[in-house]
Amino acid sequence: MTPVVAPGLDRDSDGQVFSDLEISEALIRRFDQSGPRYTSYPTADRFRNGYAAASYLKHLEERTAHGRAVPLSVYVHLPFCESLCYFCACNKIITKDHSKSAEYLDVLFREMAMVGAYLGRQRETVQLHLGGGTPTFLSAAELTALMDALRRHFVFTSDAELGVEIDPRTVTPETLAMLAGLGFNRCSFGVQDFNPQVQAAVNRIQPYEMVRTAIRASRDNGFESINADLIYGLPKQTLDSFRNTIDQLIDLSPDRIALYNYAHLPERFKSQRLIQAADLPSAETRMQIFLMSMRRLLAAGYVYIGLDHFAKTNDELNRARLNHGLHRNFQGYTTRAECDLIGFGVSAIGKIGNAYVQNHHSLNAYADRVEHGNLPTDKGFDLSHEDVMRREVIMAIMCSKPIDFAVFESRHGVAFTACFQQELAQLAPHIDAGLLAVNARGLHVLPTGRVFVRALAMAFDQYVRRPRVVTYSKLI
Repeated sequence: MTPVVAPGLDRDSDGQVFSDLEISEALIRRFDQSGPRYTSYPTADRFRNGYAAASYLKHLEERTAHGRAVPLSVYVHLPFCESLCYFCACNKIITKDHSKSAEYLDVLFREMAMVGAYLGRQRETVQLHLGGGTPTFLSAAELTALMDALRRHFVFTSDAELGVEIDPRTVTPETLAMLAGLGFNRCSFGVQDFNPQVQAAVNRIQPYEMVRTAIRASRDNGFESINADLIYGLPKQTLDSFRNTIDQLIDLSPDRIALYNYAHLPERFKSQRLIQAADLPSAETRMQIFLMSMRRLLAAGYVYIGLDHFAKTNDELNRARLNHGLHRNFQGYTTRAECDLIGFGVSAIGKIGNAYVQNHHSLNAYADRVEHGNLPTDKGFDLSHEDVMRREVIMAIMCSKPIDFAVFESRHGVAFTACFQQELAQLAPHIDAGLLAVNARGLHVLPTGRVFVRALAMAFDQYVRRPRVVTYSKLI
């Protein structure tokens, strides 16, 4: 098959323009493997149980003391959904009882008050993301109360990014107008697939017209960036059916498109046991779907950001990529500089400096801790100096940012090539294949390598080399 080729909009660390982006089947077959998605390093499966809330508070106090405050990003997990999507691997609670959200918000507000006491209002907050579950499970009054509570505890900058995940089945144009009125300026729609047979196989029926209405209403209400999520590898999908989905989504023209690879892990996620394994497309079909999707998105004018994300050329994600200002956190790619991340709600994850913290995964345990006046901290991780160095390298690779050896060595007091001699040797095949460039000055991911950033990053992950029963999804 002809490789995927599209006009290049990429520049390497020397400012030279790349002419083409080529991804061949041979490269995918050679370098496709299972691995983490690196929304953090170390990854969340390496967080340690029993992480003390006192340690979390200590890190908060240290970051706010002596003028050392850095900008904040806030994540709120809202776990409720009215119906079960069989493919979903999120921490969710399926219920049609909307009184549950009122009870949850009461606990959430108490958690905010406890954490807010340690933050200080002098800290700028540049990002907010509501995730789930289904944030729009909440009523207009509840979403208003939530935003009022957040604004009591956090000072949002005038240009803050306020984003919300939306299930198209749960909103009307009036809902989207209300969200815009609350200050939300970014939204992400779960589309997954437009094919009726696929939707039935995963228990998520949402016709094309429903998504079109929601996206148009978002645009009419001034949302600055609209994202749509697709998933390939779902049951009943074929190359032809997904081609139609891609073309329909291109017609809707969202600013960003996330093309996720479905990871079928029924041993970990009970809902996936409702999917018939015989209905899943073969590995060969999945690869052809990925290549076809990339080809059509690039031809339609989208730029490949990396991993599974595409954006229009004028979108801030692409501008950040070109300016080497792309970052990555638990919500995916972001344009903002490195922030401390405060997570609220059941199973929410935060990052404070060189520490990660995660709330209880169980709603009962989460609520019980808060109601007794304790932070609901369950897991966490304090990074060593080596972890910090490896995180910097891994996140630079995931964001296709060049690594300047002299700058790295000045910051960390080590010689890069000596410190990572084994890792660079492991990457020799990737370098030979044109995925990565390394010279005396530094290291940078080449355009073709953006498809394989997970594999490149894994070379620097000291934890994946340690025995442990962990199942990761395939890269493609």
